[in-house]
Amino acid sequence: MITKDDERIEAIKLRKQGLSYNEILNNVRVSKSTLSLWLRDIGLAKQQRQKLTEKKLLAAHRGGEKKHIKRLLLTQKIQEAAINEVKFLSKRDLWLIGTILYWAEGTKEKEWAVGVGACFSNSDPLMIKLFLKWLADVCKIDKNRIQFSIFIHENNKYRLEKVKEFWSGATGFEITDFDTVYYKKHNPKTKRRNIGNNYYGVLKINVRASSVLNRRIAGWIKGVNKFYWGVV
Repeated sequence: MITKDDERIEAIKLRKQGLSYNEILNNVRVSKSTLSLWLRDIGLAKQQRQKLTEKKLLAAHRGGEKKHIKRLLLTQKIQEAAINEVKFLSKRDLWLIGTILYWAEGTKEKEWAVGVGACFSNSDPLMIKLFLKWLADVCKIDKNRIQFSIFIHENNKYRLEKVKEFWSGATGFEITDFDTVYYKKHNPKTKRRNIGNNYYGVLKINVRASSVLNRRIAGWIKGVNKFYWGVV
């Protein structure tokens, strides 16, 4: 028959091996308060303390991984439901989407800068692709009127051909259409996240001879404001 003394001796032995209280309680069937009383004077050697710390870190990591997976599954579920809400987009929808995109990311004519053509800049290839479709389907802009410029940090010069290939694939234009490149000064101490092999810079779309188009877009933007707020 196992006595209390046997359990106490076993608990002390397991503790000296670096086991946590919960691990010991799986082997020694006593209350946690009793265990704490038995082990309160039991010190741990440096190696045992390190072992116990590693176990705690591993347990925390496993808990974090479970939460991360749960969050990913929840995100996927929410996004799948949201995707189905879109159903279809009409040409009018595309017209308004492109107008709002330009309002956010396009170049506007100012009192001190008149005659400005239509320009749009972004780093998101899907947004770039959608904007090009808007130019073609809504604004009826021919491909030969479109110019591209790449803005990229200077420490990525060695990846320039891959960057050109990326934007060519994203837009459907020839690689030779991406020969205009501007380099931004690199700061080694930067905290920005858009670095590494997934960094392709910012692509600027310029429409030749498009000051009239830019003014039309400005009018569409004002039309949206007039509809909702009654102001232009």
